[in-house]
Amino acid sequence: MDTKCVVLDNGAYALKSGLSVDKDPKIIPNSITRSKSERRRNFIGNELDECKDLSGLYYLLPCQKGYLVNWDIQRKLWDYVFGNDVLGIRTQDYHLVLTEPIFNFPSIQDTLNEIFFEEYKFKSLLRAPAPSFSSVNHSQAHPDSLCCLVVDSGYSFTHVVPYYRSKFIPDAVLRLDVGGKLLTNYLKEIVSYRQLHVLDETYVINQVKEDMCYVTQDFYGDMAVCKKRGSANTILREYVLPDFTTRRRGFTCEAATKAGHQSSDEQCLRLANERFSVPEILFHPSDVGIDQMGIAECIVQSISKTPPEMHPHLYSNIVLTGGSTCFPGFYKRVLSEVRKLAPDVFDVQVYSDGVNSAWYGGRLATNPHKRPKHFVAVSLAEYKEHGHSICHRQFTDLQTWTP
Repeated sequence: MDTKCVVLDNGAYALKSGLSVDKDPKIIPNSITRSKSERRRNFIGNELDECKDLSGLYYLLPCQKGYLVNWDIQRKLWDYVFGNDVLGIRTQDYHLVLTEPIFNFPSIQDTLNEIFFEEYKFKSLLRAPAPSFSSVNHSQAHPDSLCCLVVDSGYSFTHVVPYYRSKFIPDAVLRLDVGGKLLTNYLKEIVSYRQLHVLDETYVINQVKEDMCYVTQDFYGDMAVCKKRGSANTILREYVLPDFTTRRRGFTCEAATKAGHQSSDEQCLRLANERFSVPEILFHPSDVGIDQMGIAECIVQSISKTPPEMHPHLYSNIVLTGGSTCFPGFYKRVLSEVRKLAPDVFDVQVYSDGVNSAWYGGRLATNPHKRPKHFVAVSLAEYKEHGHSICHRQFTDLQTWTP
């Protein structure tokens, strides 16, 4: 590939796009939004900044349960990304590196090929699961590591994917049906039951989750603190909700200092055990009736399904990526719980790579000297000659590890 290359991390929550020469991606929501105050207008991407009232937003999502199902909405978002508002490119002059969910449906993969080759006419396409690009990014930073285990906790679910030389091991991949969307919805439910009716305030409550929630290191200890009154309750916080006239985003303040000073036009949420009981679902999904293992157990179970000689390498290269791994305390909790479950002879090391890890890995894949040899792009001419079969061979068979 030459320097004219687009890297597109097509997540269910956000689109992260940029050119291969860019330092960081441009991030926009992967949704079309409508507001109850401006019913006739659709807000695409960063146009949401122009919306005057962000309460009661209605989302048109192209992805459901992590998979792309609404192509009309997704096309509009891609047009916006490739257009003058974001990248400003002529797609027929560029190559494309694209992420997709792991174990994506073949029908979705074929439609992706058709759209990007036949409609956008990209010069070539390299498509791989987002965790695969995260493994490439980790291998670049740690060239001595043969294996790594990517924990990708995103919007719809969490995947635990072991890799050997950037090839994933399909029999050891595990999925946990908990992601950022479920956590936001759960927070909406418990706040609506205990304080204010916020079931329609997805946008605001998602901000509350990002600003207030954290992963506890001692669940029962923090629950005991929450039962205390006054200044002894060090976990209790108030969140001042936005009014969309003087402030567009809420803020956190200590409940003790706020008491008696709240102005009449301010609405506040008082959060105590909600702050850590919501992210706790990632480690104990059974709390909300999901009969699955938590993240730490998934990591150990996934490693146990790989060949024994890989185990020490996988335990020492656990990579955290995705928005749901950004909670304060998440890294420390994963490290401590996996250390308790792992055999004593293995060294456990965890790396937190943030939300843009897959995009950075995709940018590395545009460089033929840095990407793995099995990451092979399909040109437009090859697609016209061989059709979907060559895409399946290059993007699925070559990227999968077989013993």
